[in-house]
Amino acid sequence: MSFSVNVLAKIALELQSGIGHQDRFQRLITTLRQVLGCDASALLRYEARQFIPLAIDGLAQDVLGRRFTLEGHPRLEAIARAGDVVRFPADSDLPDPYDGLIPGQEDLHVHACVGLPLFAGQTLIGALTLDGMDPHQFDAFSDESLRLIAALAAGALDNALLIEKLERQNLLPGPSTTFEPVTRTQMIGLSPGMVQLKKEIEIVAASDLNVLIDGETGTGKELVAKAIHEGSPRAANPLVYLNCAALPESVAESELFGHVKGAFTGAISHRSGKFEAADNGTLLLDEIGELSLALQAKLLRVLQYGDIQRVGDDRSIRVDVRVLAATNRDLREEVIAGRFRADLFHRLSVFPLHVPPLRERGDDVILLAGYYCEQCRLRLGLSRVVLNAAARARLLSYAWPGNVRELEHAIYRAVVLAHAAAAGDDVVLEPQHFNLEAAPAPHVEPVLPTAPLQPLRDATEAFQRRQIAAALDQHQHNWAASARALGMDVANLHRLAKRLGMKA
Repeated sequence: MSFSVNVLAKIALELQSGIGHQDRFQRLITTLRQVLGCDASALLRYEARQFIPLAIDGLAQDVLGRRFTLEGHPRLEAIARAGDVVRFPADSDLPDPYDGLIPGQEDLHVHACVGLPLFAGQTLIGALTLDGMDPHQFDAFSDESLRLIAALAAGALDNALLIEKLERQNLLPGPSTTFEPVTRTQMIGLSPGMVQLKKEIEIVAASDLNVLIDGETGTGKELVAKAIHEGSPRAANPLVYLNCAALPESVAESELFGHVKGAFTGAISHRSGKFEAADNGTLLLDEIGELSLALQAKLLRVLQYGDIQRVGDDRSIRVDVRVLAATNRDLREEVIAGRFRADLFHRLSVFPLHVPPLRERGDDVILLAGYYCEQCRLRLGLSRVVLNAAARARLLSYAWPGNVRELEHAIYRAVVLAHAAAAGDDVVLEPQHFNLEAAPAPHVEPVLPTAPLQPLRDATEAFQRRQIAAALDQHQHNWAASARALGMDVANLHRLAKRLGMKA
């Protein structure tokens, strides 16, 4: 059976109309599902030995967040290796990547499955997958008809990739327009906040501006920094990471700028700092708000003049480093409180980026859950890991105070629990596998003191000792994290603890 001219014209029009590639691709597979009468269809992009879903119809929403590696999916590997239409036998032994991901279908052991590889010239750029519960669903359609569909889809996908590449290059000034980025970091999310963030990353990555990335803990600020670096002309050079919160004040300057032999006790040789390691590349200063005011002044000098001095050395070293700074603090408030230099804040925040918390990202929760389900499946060697409808609803109803990091840990824990209770390697995640209920704080009636009163200063200091000890216990004796929990500057916390006799 061949498609009529009207059907082919309709598909072609769907690919030409609309304001965005996502709209066109969605209409394409929706139309294909109607024309072919299949139960599920998907358009996938091929990149770095994996297929990335661009648009789906008839599949669970979390499929959009999954990344299907060739090594983990024999059917998709067969499609990638084929140069033509692939028709899988209805009873094929090869596991289907969508097993358990078509709503209402428990398994796909016997079904019709067709794969159409998409090429730009001789280069594989994607695939169309078609699934039907009737084993003979696609028997009536000739290979020639399916090749026409594949050609139309390949042309649309190739145009979208070309436009994306040209847009990226046009943002780069001067001779850098020939720049080819390295493998790009995947930022999963289709919510308005994430779409806007991705646009801003594309814009600022092409420049050489310093960027301040702010957002709650666990939102993915480091991922944003990686995306900026990978989208920049510096992509082939190092991205160097430094967590300012984990730096004891005594070694922070040496970590940043290096030192010479004999500069201090223990300096037995010359050592380069992070700025030298990041020369011609990018330096990410995570938790920038934890730097002392003295180090902030030295960092400002580097940003202004582009030279550094190793500890114990009078000579200056020129460096060409782009600085990205990340923080979960409100640095404007820190400036007002006198804990952060206003001039450094303005130097860093020429182009600020805000990473939205997960609770504001809507259905991105499901896409990310799909991504982590697939990662768990590969890591644990499972045949499938899927979320049932009730589990998806549970994930959507939770506020995620720990953001994406909490979601990742919740998925991994749920998979381990479900696998332990399952008979085989098929894992279906249900609401009971997620321990997301925050225990309510018990109501405690105030108790009037019955013990003799003590001097106010002694009582205050005893209270301070208890609070500091509790914070250190909760944060594994990390002073910087404990200071944040107590609403203090870490240097002030060290001084207070010493005065209270809690430090030598």
